Amino acid sequence: MSRVGKMPLPLPKGVDVSVTAEQISVKGAMGTLVRPVNSLVTIKNEDGKLNFAPANDSVEADAMSGTMRALVSNMVNGVSKGFEKKLSLVGVGFRAAAAGSKLNLQIGFSHPVAKDMPEGVKVACPTQTEIVISGADRQVVGQIAAEVRAIRPPEPYKGKGIRYVGEKVVIKETKKK
Repeated sequence: MSRVGKMPLPLPKGVDVSVTAEQISVKGAMGTLVRPVNSLVTIKNEDGKLNFAPANDSVEADAMSGTMRALVSNMVNGVSKGFEKKLSLVGVGFRAAAAGSKLNLQIGFSHPVAKDMPEGVKVACPTQTEIVISGADRQVVGQIAAEVRAIRPPEPYKGKGIRYVGEKVVIKETKKK
């Protein structure tokens, strides 16, 4: 059996979970997240802990029990604490500004770039060269951060572009004659 799937998932205070045959719903301070339940996994809520077990003895059911536990764990952490990704802009004249649910970027193109944020995702710019994307759904926050980075990824010769905070960019040596 999956090692991850064997571990019970403790529920923090303020998190409410409802499990049906089709879906699992997690409700907390940061919002509500809903995910369909795989038919290969059985989920039981016992004494404030969620237990995941494979529905049969197949390898797929065993693997899916660990996957479902990890996904539901991310849902529980998301509605209780939330997730955030930090990006930084490197380059002369590169700026970012958050206006409501829109991120406005000036990153060396001839035109400004605007990126709309989906519902449930917040964007903030503490400084002109920092972007903080936060929300309850880990997958959506990571996807939006990747899409913003893809607008102008770091280039290998000077390192200019949008990068994750803490990301190492390997700088190439320029060609010599």
